[in-house]
Amino acid sequence: MVQVRAHQPINEDGSINLEAWLDHVLSVDPALDRNALREACVFAREAEQQANAAQNLWAEGASSFRVGLEIAEILADLRLDQDSLVAALIYRGVREGTFSLADVHQRFGPVVSKLIDGVLRMAAISASMNPRDSLVLGSQAQVENLRKMLIAMVDDVRVALIKLAERTCAIRAVKQADDEKRQRVAREVFDIYAPLAHRLGIGHIKWELEDLSFRYLEPEQYKQIATLLHERRLDREHYINEVMSQLRSELTDTGIEADISGRAKHIYSIWRKMQRKGLQFSQIYDVRAVRVLVPAVRDCYTALGIVHTLWRHIPKEFDDYIANPKENGYRSLHTAVLGPEGKVLEVQIRTHAMHEEAELGVCAHWRYKGTDVNSSSNHYEEKISWLRQVLEWHEELGDIGGLAEQLRVDIEPDRVYVFTPDGHAIDLPKGATPLDFAYRVHTEIGHNCRGAKINGRIVPLTYSLQTGEQVEIITSKHGTPSRDWLNSNLGYVTTSRARAKIVHWFKMQDRDQNVAAGKAMLERELGRLGLPSVDFEKLAEKANLKTAEDLFASLGAGDVRVVHVMHLAQQMVEPERSEQLELIPRKALGFKPGKRGDIQIQGVGNLLTQMAGCCQPLPGDPIVGYITQGRGVSIHRQDCASVLQLAGREPERIIQVTWGPVPVQTYPVDVVIKAYDRSGLLRDVTQILLNEKLNVLAVNTQSNKNDNTATMSITVEIPGLDALGRLLGRISQLPNIIEARRLRSVS
Repeated sequence: MVQVRAHQPINEDGSINLEAWLDHVLSVDPALDRNALREACVFAREAEQQANAAQNLWAEGASSFRVGLEIAEILADLRLDQDSLVAALIYRGVREGTFSLADVHQRFGPVVSKLIDGVLRMAAISASMNPRDSLVLGSQAQVENLRKMLIAMVDDVRVALIKLAERTCAIRAVKQADDEKRQRVAREVFDIYAPLAHRLGIGHIKWELEDLSFRYLEPEQYKQIATLLHERRLDREHYINEVMSQLRSELTDTGIEADISGRAKHIYSIWRKMQRKGLQFSQIYDVRAVRVLVPAVRDCYTALGIVHTLWRHIPKEFDDYIANPKENGYRSLHTAVLGPEGKVLEVQIRTHAMHEEAELGVCAHWRYKGTDVNSSSNHYEEKISWLRQVLEWHEELGDIGGLAEQLRVDIEPDRVYVFTPDGHAIDLPKGATPLDFAYRVHTEIGHNCRGAKINGRIVPLTYSLQTGEQVEIITSKHGTPSRDWLNSNLGYVTTSRARAKIVHWFKMQDRDQNVAAGKAMLERELGRLGLPSVDFEKLAEKANLKTAEDLFASLGAGDVRVVHVMHLAQQMVEPERSEQLELIPRKALGFKPGKRGDIQIQGVGNLLTQMAGCCQPLPGDPIVGYITQGRGVSIHRQDCASVLQLAGREPERIIQVTWGPVPVQTYPVDVVIKAYDRSGLLRDVTQILLNEKLNVLAVNTQSNKNDNTATMSITVEIPGLDALGRLLGRISQLPNIIEARRLRSVS
């Protein structure tokens, strides 16, 4: 659930009661220096008062001084040190030009100055992000900005924590801002800072950032779930109170002193589970949940036994994160039971220390002493090690896509856990292949990989690993990577780390070899996709390279992806269609376009539709339809004054309509497959078409008894060039296939 901010103490004249604010902060952490904090507050307030007021009002509606107080409060809750809070109090003033870093260095010393400088460098990310783009679509400028962010974090993790607190304040404050600003701040927070908070294990910050981002990115769905939660709140609270009373009594009788509380499920988590598992709100079992905090680990398992004695355990709904902590260090026992009245109830059990770790993450494991940064746990070092790995892989990969994957995919709940032959557990993203596993174990094992065994059975290198499998990599002493591994259509590697290692290896090879290999790769792919010969010099220019030889070398070294070049070639050959494959697409049925481009109105059958000029509804607005005389259905916003009047006079003409999804267009493509004839060939080809979820329009197979070959002609509906390349790649990997390519009609 979204957190509610405590109001800052105010004097009768409307100013901040500084001494009362200091009392509150020191009540959280008495070790802080009251005088040092007061000095920073006075410095920031006086500097703001002396500056032009119009230039010192923060865009979200608060002064830089008050924002600094709010950031410092968040950091105090995270138990950060004195220098961090001082930096937080004056950071916004430096960012807005009220005073300079030199002033800070002179007044508060080099540590505070360095912290603020690091946060300022991280702020460059905001300036380069487009609210409609995800991080993966970034430019070279974003690459440099993200590199600065990571360097700042690795040098001193306090910089990242101050920035997290600042962005938390920012997204709290945009409630009254315009839609464009809310979207921009929410997209940035959701793409970068919520995953970062998760990776650092700071649970309450992560939940708040996710909920507020979700509120602005998907307002209708947010309101729907919030309303459902509110409607059930009183019944749920009464039910939880009864459960807590019964459980507390049983634990006390056993001699366990436990703190028991009801736990609020945050809104984005509910929505994500509904989407991932295809559930209705009524099927989300952990809306009713209690959390049990006990003194020691042994008490956790004792409490678990009591819970399972009181209520029947639901199969497959138990997770032991104490014995197997999550990748960000989270530890707890999770179980689901059929509680009183047969209602499903989630119970979380952990120690007080585990709870502090879940709420504070990395902050629960370190303390600063003076200007020295010391860690009291290897846990902190592990997190810094992870950040250093991300930076190292980013340097090798050279593009923002891999980094975005590492920040986001690395925290995906759907990961697979496989074992080495020695029994060591390795976790990988869902969909990872044996090659991804090989490169995760060791770079040289990946380079020398020639095959893989799963539980003693040989599998192809494109096999998707499943949790619990034992993976053995077959290597060759003189083995080298294959350029096919970099072709995403073939599915050899899925992780950015493996791709980065392969790219790095090819970069080390001779340019002449790369040129020859790149040219062969390009010509082969052009022929396979049925694209006619293109001017390589113009193609190189379109790829922002000087000559065709540079293009070949980049392809051979893996700097440029084949799929990207194929798109450029397609644009050159058929510029009017870009990624489309044929002139006449087969459009999806059941939707009627309105007059705004690709907008689809669902629920109006084959009637003509038009957008009302009085209210001009946009996709996402609640809408209603009015049946006109001779002009089809007019689409209005539900709160439009005109349609409300019409509904009063002619309610029979009002119909319910909704925004429908833009249909995916498909294009009929002829594919020819030549192979040495064998039993089951057609079955294997059709299985691939089934796996790729492609619709087949026609199939024709001819066998030649003289040379024992078979030729298949298949007409299949393809949504785009990527899907065609992936299909041909999968078919080419089947046994006995001679070639698989697109058949272009000759005009």
